[in-house]
Amino acid sequence: MTRQQDALPPQPLARAEQIRVVVADDHPMWRDAVARDLADAGFEVVATADDGRSALARTRATTPDVLVLDLNLPGLGGAQVCAALAAAGVPTRILILSASGDHQDVLDAVKAGALGYLVKSAGREEFLAAVRATAVGEPVFTAGLAGLVLGEFRRVKAAGGGTPERPIPELTDRETEILKYVATGMGYKDIAATLFLSHRTVQNHVQNIFGKLQMHNRVELARFAMERGLDLADPS
Repeated sequence: MTRQQDALPPQPLARAEQIRVVVADDHPMWRDAVARDLADAGFEVVATADDGRSALARTRATTPDVLVLDLNLPGLGGAQVCAALAAAGVPTRILILSASGDHQDVLDAVKAGALGYLVKSAGREEFLAAVRATAVGEPVFTAGLAGLVLGEFRRVKAAGGGTPERPIPELTDRETEILKYVATGMGYKDIAATLFLSHRTVQNHVQNIFGKLQMHNRVELARFAMERGLDLADPS
């Protein structure tokens, strides 16, 4: 951040001040501290909320890039807020920031539409980096939780009996390959390194996939991949 930013042309979604955030948490001191950390780092905090219904209403009203959402909110829980925003077609990406590391809480949140999940023991810089990643569509999970989500996707597929892999006419072979990685929650940088592509190339492919399939988040893509019988790629 010490480089001469004023002399550089604008970089879409790369600079924190371009990222608009809503923070929802029912603990005032924690909520205020998170909002203050975001503002100090240059993010634009457009609203805060202290319960689920306010989180839903303010996110729908402001359509921020990222909603930082606690799970245990009065009125509507975090997973319910995720599901309601997804049902309403709100494009905001959701990062859960919760005290709970319970596996079922994580799976419920991701299935409802959350893009990433951090526990509140995360450090400040880790949190800020997670918000930046969420804003550009990269999932972020506290260590160990990404594997949990992938394992659940595999379990659901196995329980369904597994259908033969079929081509997806809408997508190119490369897009289908990238879809398999995206559906596991693997980050764009890791996909790029695995496939020997540039980060931007992977981003462009993913945007094309979303557009062609008329989908908005990774949960939808994962369900689509499993329904089509695709073998999800193994990030390891």
